[in-house]
Amino acid sequence: MTEKTTATDPRVTGDHIRELETQTGRITLIGVVHDHPASKYRVRSYLTMNQPDLLAVELPPLALSLFRRYADDTQTPPAYGGEMSSAIQAAETTNVVGIDGPSCRFVYRLLRQLHEDRTSVGTTRNVLGNLFSMSKTTLRYATYGLLTSQTADSGPIENQISYETTADDDPTVQAADEMRQIQRAQAVMNALEPPRAAHVRDVTRDEHMAARLMSLSKDAESIVAVVGHGHLDALTDRLQRERL
Repeated sequence: MTEKTTATDPRVTGDHIRELETQTGRITLIGVVHDHPASKYRVRSYLTMNQPDLLAVELPPLALSLFRRYADDTQTPPAYGGEMSSAIQAAETTNVVGIDGPSCRFVYRLLRQLHEDRTSVGTTRNVLGNLFSMSKTTLRYATYGLLTSQTADSGPIENQISYETTADDDPTVQAADEMRQIQRAQAVMNALEPPRAAHVRDVTRDEHMAARLMSLSKDAESIVAVVGHGHLDALTDRLQRERL
């Protein structure tokens, strides 16, 4: 199917894109659903028309090399790496950074959050267990990225998520399916109080990504950040509170 971008394309309209003015320019947040065709189209379409000085993606810095490798694919969008590799491929800038944890600064913020919240021993144990799992996954991505950089093989490191719609479907069908995924996730969050460990992790991730964007905005006039849709509100609120 031939893709055509219009001002009314439901994949690029709505509440998925937040443009925030900074003291030196602008930060644009693009919310995505992992591996969804509408999300991959959104980031590719926006970046094609609005090339930033810097592209920020919701990835740990150590995992970035693997997704750069995916973005080198000859097909558009890339076969692997979802919306993150799609964004890297579409961006003309080579100034691409991962703003998610784990990293040294992320670990510091996480430990500080545990101290300030005076979390229980059980919660602390669960949080540190989550951090260990995140770190193992990140190292696996980094190692795979290093290995595939030396070979022609750069297949997926994990199974891709499949949906009831594909990139060949009408844009309205793609957008509707994506919205169902977002609403379903929100309904689950509203119905179930997240475990304390998950809350601490998510608050720390939002704080860390917002701080990274604020720091990066000092040297980059225009930034586009591709993040999970569930982070949009929290990041927008944090960035606006800091008045950038």
